[in-house]
Amino acid sequence: MIIEQIYTGCLAQGAYYIESNGEAAIIDPLREVQPYIEKAERRGAKIKYVFETHFHADFVSGHQDLSAKTGAPIVFGPTGMKMGFDALVAEDGQEFPLGKAKIRIIHTPGHTMESSCYLLINEEGKEEALFSGDTLFIGDVGRPDLAQKVIAELTQDKLAAHLYDSLRDKIMPLADDIIVYPAHGAGSACGKNMSKENSDTLGNQKKTNYALQEMTKEQFIKEVITGLTPPPAYFPQNVMMNIQGYESIDTVLERGIRPLTPREFEAAANETGAILLDTREAGVFAKGFVPNSVNIGIEGSFAVWVGAMIPDLKQEILLITDEGNEEEVITRLARVGYDHSLGYLKGGIEAWRAEGRELDTIVSITAAELAEIQKKEGPLNILDVRKNSEYLSEHVIDAENAPLDYINDSMAKIDKDKTYYVHCEGGYRSMVFNSILRARGFDNLIDVKGGFKAIKESEKFKVSEYVCPSTLL
Repeated sequence: MIIEQIYTGCLAQGAYYIESNGEAAIIDPLREVQPYIEKAERRGAKIKYVFETHFHADFVSGHQDLSAKTGAPIVFGPTGMKMGFDALVAEDGQEFPLGKAKIRIIHTPGHTMESSCYLLINEEGKEEALFSGDTLFIGDVGRPDLAQKVIAELTQDKLAAHLYDSLRDKIMPLADDIIVYPAHGAGSACGKNMSKENSDTLGNQKKTNYALQEMTKEQFIKEVITGLTPPPAYFPQNVMMNIQGYESIDTVLERGIRPLTPREFEAAANETGAILLDTREAGVFAKGFVPNSVNIGIEGSFAVWVGAMIPDLKQEILLITDEGNEEEVITRLARVGYDHSLGYLKGGIEAWRAEGRELDTIVSITAAELAEIQKKEGPLNILDVRKNSEYLSEHVIDAENAPLDYINDSMAKIDKDKTYYVHCEGGYRSMVFNSILRARGFDNLIDVKGGFKAIKESEKFKVSEYVCPSTLL
């Protein structure tokens, strides 16, 4: 019996490979499915099922491609939704044999109406593991406000009430020694403030998870919806792709992996209106980039921030990457539904520079340099682009919160004629913010290297008293 969690940090997402006696099941696969196929082949196993816990909002699942390439049926929990591909809609309690083990579906509406968990009954007949999707996380539960973005009458209060019943009637009666394997961990926008741990016993969750404590349904609803902020704009679009279907990842890669000379790249930018997306590290980007390009570094929560910053999944994109990263970037874009990469700058920024083409830069200073400027000039315009919950938890006194998450609203706070010093937590998000605004004509933004962490450690600025955040959304 094999259970393997395949965790993807930039999405804080867990897919699962389960194998018994030469038969394998995949739960919530990512868009690029070849690694699952190769894993099964190496082990001499056949992929028998592709299980989906729900119609995902934060990423495009690989269910359709994996089924097409292996012949394994796609299995969803009870739903009346019409899908754009063949799928098996299971009944609550239905069991699926897997080698000498079996998997039982447990319908747990709440996060969405079709949300289901999968209970693994091992080869000895013992209930061993619960693959809980977005119903139950470690330390948290799935937010109940996402489905209403697709079906308006499914209010967050109605879904939270369903979630209360699902947890208490379906999940909590299960044995304490069952291992819970959720679909997400810390950093995902599918829950408010989930743990960094990627698994736990159900018994420990019954003791420590706030949502599993004794309370009335009304108390639960209030607790679960408190602190929710609007979800990223791309979420409903991902849901529809997961319901209606999508192009094969092979087609997306073939279209995107197209090398363009600097001349061809410039022509494509002028002719298409594509976004110029530079995925290099923030500090490297600041020293020289193609004018009007936007920096979202591949080393951070890349897919999440692309989804938050680019509202239209059909947006055409031209890429500037570190050499050799092109396929990785296109794959990560496809994970969240951005399938329209048109090509990449061959030879990267060095090829652009070698032809003597114009480069832009962003001024970036250290926390110590910021302190010296403040000492000479007095109070400065400091912008903190972290989430509001982070800002409320701890911030530089007199800094203004302008969250990257809501960049259009934040932009309205800025006077183009004034100089602003911009920071996030560590430097990743501030460069995203600065690059987007620079492309929109804001030329007086200065980046603070190392972000709030470096500012606080410098001990040269007054910082508010720390307050533990109730949510990190």
